Amino acid sequence: MMQFDVLIIGSGLAGLSLALKLADRQKVAVITKKSLLDGASASAQGGIAAVLSGDDSLSEHIQDTLTAGAGLCDPTTTRYVVEHAKPALDWLIAQGVPFTRDASTDTGYHLTREGGHSHRRIIHAADATGSAVQETIVARAQAHPNITLLEHHIAIDLITGNKIGHPDKCCHGAYVLNTLSDSVITIAAHDTILATGGAGKVYLYTTNPDTATGDGIAMGWRAGCRVANMEFIQFHPTCLYHPHAKSFLISEAVRGEGGILKLPDGTRFMPWHDERAELAPRDIVARAIDFEMKKRGLDCVYLDISHQPEEFLKQHFPTIHARCMALGIDIAHQPIPVVPAAHYTCGGIVTDLRGRTDVCNLYAIGETSHTGLHGANRLASNSLLECLVFSDAAARDILSKPHSKPIPLPQWDESRVTDADEAVVISHNWAELRRFMWDYVGIVRTTKRLQRAQHRIQLLHEEIQEYYANFHVTADLLELRNLVLSADLIVQSALARHESRGLHFSKDYPDTLPQAKPTILVPAGASNADVPCLS
Repeated sequence: MMQFDVLIIGSGLAGLSLALKLADRQKVAVITKKSLLDGASASAQGGIAAVLSGDDSLSEHIQDTLTAGAGLCDPTTTRYVVEHAKPALDWLIAQGVPFTRDASTDTGYHLTREGGHSHRRIIHAADATGSAVQETIVARAQAHPNITLLEHHIAIDLITGNKIGHPDKCCHGAYVLNTLSDSVITIAAHDTILATGGAGKVYLYTTNPDTATGDGIAMGWRAGCRVANMEFIQFHPTCLYHPHAKSFLISEAVRGEGGILKLPDGTRFMPWHDERAELAPRDIVARAIDFEMKKRGLDCVYLDISHQPEEFLKQHFPTIHARCMALGIDIAHQPIPVVPAAHYTCGGIVTDLRGRTDVCNLYAIGETSHTGLHGANRLASNSLLECLVFSDAAARDILSKPHSKPIPLPQWDESRVTDADEAVVISHNWAELRRFMWDYVGIVRTTKRLQRAQHRIQLLHEEIQEYYANFHVTADLLELRNLVLSADLIVQSALARHESRGLHFSKDYPDTLPQAKPTILVPAGASNADVPCLS
């Protein structure tokens, strides 16, 4: 058994920034499934939204967020995040992140504009902001003596009082699989934080890394936490369409700098769908592309930024320019083939404004959580901002609490399991799940498609539970188990929403209801506690 003050599951911006804010006073462990830079945070291209310029305002950032969220953003949470954006960003700058500078602006930094924003307010590091941020804070975390970084460790499940017969019902740590040694360790902690990102890998096409398998959401649900708004899966409108490009995102900032979406014959189509054209929120742009592709039988559409000078493109989009050139696409002279792909999980584990879940001593931050900020559609570049603001809020709450005496935890029991004889079951079920989720629970939905998906999910769930009960756990099995549960929560939520709103569009319920309400799912036997962000 390993003992820490705090166990953080996930090494993205949310998890590592929290670790750094706690480590001067507490002993912290951070576990990550692969390497520290393999999560979604490191692949973020666009930037971080914050009111920095004198011609911008907090009220306008709040309104842009509420508008994009299609009536479902929690106003209190939205104001809290926007008001705490600049201090959170100042902390990140103090860590040494090399954001792109521009001496001609009143901020000293180059700010870009993305879809749904009324001003240029996206601070960025060229077109690889996530990489610059993560490399900086990973170096800080590696140098801190109170932070233990455990790479190639995947959480199996949380250890809660009700699972081990303890009366407090709190979270006391987690069982964790070391994937290099295939051994299970018990990690005890006074506070545990789920910061594992989203569930994009539940879909066949996604911009997410392979690590985005809904682990934190699934573990939180099994531990007794409510989840909310899981039907709202954001499909990024512009993922590079090329047989040799795996899930490569073409940043929203390309459209912010004048990129135009076109049909194969060069016709611009976004003005037909929305007066904001290419700068409409992501749900509108993704649905417009999906509509045109299905209507015309297209494999993709095209994003054209070739009217900008080549030097401008190399300066502002060096990563995109180089990646496309390597694939034979010269974006200075050719349009970029793009398709929508699953990008962001707007729902998640219900938390309050301190990151607390329904289970005491268990927190959720980042994409794993549902704070009320994103509503029915996340505004571009609000995601890394949410990670920063809520890691700070959770840190202050954790540091303010007295520590109770740790309780003895039982070791992982694998005395009644054997080695698997047919691992092909895992790979087959994984492929089947991602295909039918893409076909039945994608950008445009129907009740019949959702019911078909639900039926298949139930069959997969039964197979996987039998497998889990009888064989030694592996990383692939754990991820599939979590993906199937995440898919089930997505479908349950989608079936419960009898309207179209934001990212959820149903042909059977095309209208938007006059009152916006979150979809809240409650685990069997869990208490439906009042949570401030959803009150």
